[in-house]
Amino acid sequence: MSAKQQEGETWGELAKTVIYAGLIAIVIRTFLFQPFNIPSGSMENTLLIGDYLFVEKFSYGYSRYTFPFGGWPFGSKMEGRYLSFGSKPQRGDVVVFKFPGDNSTDFIKRVIGLPGDRVQMIRSELYLNGKPVPREKADDYVGNLDGEEGNWTQYRETLPGGTSYVTLDKTTEGPLDNTREFVVPAGHYFMMGDNRDNSDDSREAVGYVPEENLEGKALFRFFSTDGSARIWEVWKWPFAVRYSRILTLVK
Repeated sequence: MSAKQQEGETWGELAKTVIYAGLIAIVIRTFLFQPFNIPSGSMENTLLIGDYLFVEKFSYGYSRYTFPFGGWPFGSKMEGRYLSFGSKPQRGDVVVFKFPGDNSTDFIKRVIGLPGDRVQMIRSELYLNGKPVPREKADDYVGNLDGEEGNWTQYRETLPGGTSYVTLDKTTEGPLDNTREFVVPAGHYFMMGDNRDNSDDSREAVGYVPEENLEGKALFRFFSTDGSARIWEVWKWPFAVRYSRILTLVK
């Protein structure tokens, strides 16, 4: 075999390896896990801007919105969810979904209300089906919140079912702290951010989220950066990484 033939086979094997790797990556991203980064502070202090996490795509089955480009070209013919095997979101799950207003923008929030639930905020307290959700004072969050330095009140809420998490509460009289009672329609979910006074969620523009719009459940963080190092500032990278958040579960 000549050197040219050997070189041709080498390049051919390399091309096949790249193609196979690309196909495997597409399958994993479409059906199993999708990377997602946090662009806003609506889920602080649970999720921070600069957190990178994996979303489990098969948690609740599949729909047109779990696939790239809304399932194009078959999206308009795909309705409901497939291969869910009865798996449904539970109160407290942190979920990525398509914003119902345009069915294309990704949002991440916590599931608070299931179909049929009644949800209301009264002086910053969460009421579910007419009863206040148990909460207790947690240690204050010290640092920057929504561009403002200070000490911020935190509460640990525990939903029916036992899921417990910490919320941030800057005020008890903000526009999101006192709401009407929302009744979650069948086939929909009520989502809220853990940063209760700075979250665009089901209390306002997001509204009720159709089951079809759910993309998957947030699983764990695989990387986190505080944003202090630009991409070309290599010497700053080690100091910008939030090492304590790497490979931690999203709860």
